[in-house]
Amino acid sequence: MLHLPYTSLLFDEDGQIVAVCPELNVSSFGETPTEAVACLKEAIQLFLEECQHMATLEMVLEEAGYHRDLLTGRWVFRQPLQIHYMEAAFA
Repeated sequence: MLHLPYTSLLFDEDGQIVAVCPELNVSSFGETPTEAVACLKEAIQLFLEECQHMATLEMVLEEAGYHRDLLTGRWVFRQPLQIHYMEAAFA
């Protein structure tokens, strides 16, 4: 069984809660944060199952920045050294 860590970011967009997994570029939505996270979990599960079915899972994970931990053999995603929230100005 594959255990894959991922991030869920929630946004309010026009009254819907959108859940985004930036590592896999998968998103879903719901009426509440709980529903949006549950829908995202299902979407990720389906996405990974389809990648596995198509024999592209390892390639997709590596392209998304995941790598196998040498000690455990589990897939882990890259961790940022820092996060900066910045602003660009333009005319």
